[in-house]
Amino acid sequence: MLTGTHLKRLCLGFLFTLLCGILFAGSDPEAWFRVNQVGYLPGEEKHALVFSEKPFGDRVELIDQGTGASVCSVRPQRSERPDWGRFAFYYTIDFSAVRACGTYYLRAERSGARSPSFMISESAYSGLQDTLLVFMRQQRCGYNPFLDMVCHQRDGRSAYGPMPDSTWVEVTGGWHDAGDQLKYLITGSYATAHMLLAYEMYPDRFGDSNDELGRPGPNGIPDILDEAKWGLDWIHKLHPAPDRLIHQVADDRDHVGWKMPDRDPADYGWGPGSYRVAYFATGEPQGLSDYLSNATGISNLAGRSAAAMALAARIWQKHLGDTLYAQQCLRAARSLYRLGKEKEGYQQGNSYGAPYRYGEETWADDMEWGGAELYKTTSDPEYLSDAVRYARMAGTVSWMPHDTALHYQYYPFINLGHYVLHGVVEGPFADTLAGYYRSGIEDCYRRGSGNPFGIGVPFIWCSNNLLTGLITQLILYEQMTGDHSYHPFLIEQRDWLFGRNPWGTSMFTGIPRGGEVPVDVHTSVWALTRKEVPGGLVDGPVYGSIYRSLAGLTLTGPDEFAGVQNQFVVYHDDIGDYSTNEPTMDGTAGAILMITSWSGE
Repeated sequence: MLTGTHLKRLCLGFLFTLLCGILFAGSDPEAWFRVNQVGYLPGEEKHALVFSEKPFGDRVELIDQGTGASVCSVRPQRSERPDWGRFAFYYTIDFSAVRACGTYYLRAERSGARSPSFMISESAYSGLQDTLLVFMRQQRCGYNPFLDMVCHQRDGRSAYGPMPDSTWVEVTGGWHDAGDQLKYLITGSYATAHMLLAYEMYPDRFGDSNDELGRPGPNGIPDILDEAKWGLDWIHKLHPAPDRLIHQVADDRDHVGWKMPDRDPADYGWGPGSYRVAYFATGEPQGLSDYLSNATGISNLAGRSAAAMALAARIWQKHLGDTLYAQQCLRAARSLYRLGKEKEGYQQGNSYGAPYRYGEETWADDMEWGGAELYKTTSDPEYLSDAVRYARMAGTVSWMPHDTALHYQYYPFINLGHYVLHGVVEGPFADTLAGYYRSGIEDCYRRGSGNPFGIGVPFIWCSNNLLTGLITQLILYEQMTGDHSYHPFLIEQRDWLFGRNPWGTSMFTGIPRGGEVPVDVHTSVWALTRKEVPGGLVDGPVYGSIYRSLAGLTLTGPDEFAGVQNQFVVYHDDIGDYSTNEPTMDGTAGAILMITSWSGE
């Protein structure tokens, strides 16, 4: 039986192939409109983009969708930035002066070509942070409330631990990392800490629609704290003793085809569907088969896990009045931080039979974050002294100055320690921390000036994660300094995520509802059930050179974006493209602070 998605693919592929790129979203073959499909806040700049293969001389009207009336008429302005991709003509449509709330679309006066609909409203982003949590709940391992099933109850058996290999260690829980079902402390620690920081900054902006297991029905605790606690409880399991830390459960032996998590046929040496390997962090290279990781220590994992635990200690004490859990988290924070100081350096992810792994090579930023959060929780000056030292070590080290990097080489994609530490220091060093942020922003700003979309990230694997990191850094920089001179650049980055990009698509599943969004995503849930899970951030566009170099990547249907695709940067809404269309747990979690900042209470 053909699903709606299959029909969409066949129809669009036919039209694009035979009619030379007839525009989806209602335009004509000569002009493609690109807007932020979610919408714009009334007081901010509002810029759409139109591009074409020949000069576009039409005026553009802003139409009130409710009344059909023209609100204003705008002459598109030719972009002075270098052309990008196959189109030679790019124009900006500025309708910033319109502040009246409503639902609108843009329409060319003569040709009738039009954009998708969008809102202008103070509430355009309200509640979207809770939609991201829907995806997070669907990634849960152990009990999965979206699928209402229990999975991976035999996690796991040890490798590289202080006990004999294959010893049982209880590490159930956590989140599946992406479309696969591995579990990493590398990403789980960041997701947990990011959600807690977002809550601490915006405690009144999260709803309570689900219980602690993620089932429908309130439990008196904001859903984001229920989700963060799912991560905290797993980290507690991974750190069962002061000198022990487990950093990964399973490896690429997981990749045996589409599978439901409660029927996992992967075999780690104990039979299909049985135990999975649990790797202990040793600070040394690891690998059970062909590929060894690089490793020099474990501070990256211990530092940001300590940050998560220190945040939790404050929140559970102050906001929930749960002294017992707060004390448990504080003990873990202190212990993890000590472990990070004892084994300074980074631990990477492990692969088994494939060369792909999380190749993190930074760690001072994580120790800075852990020290800053512990100082905020305990007022112990030693933590503050450490945090300052680690901050100077981290400095401006980031992916931002580079046009390429290894997969997750600079992780997390934003140094949140600089922001947290800025709040507890004064004078010149506070200016230094802001300067670190400004330096990275400038790197991205210069990159953005080289294309008509103003997009400031390199298109390496998980470019959307880089982009949400950049946007978050811009938001926090504004809060740290009061400097809003980069705000138009911030808006350009945000609008790219929601449709002001060559493909006219949002990069979040199901956001906005009814819009052009990723559907045919690289996940088993979609492949086997055809259930759409809203709120997931997909990996995002990659350089064409990266796309063409990856193993096992084959599109399963006609490219619906063929009419606007180019060889420089590619994106496909196709389940076969794991490089651009796989939603990730940490990418989604890493977008929560950003979305929440625009949402209102």
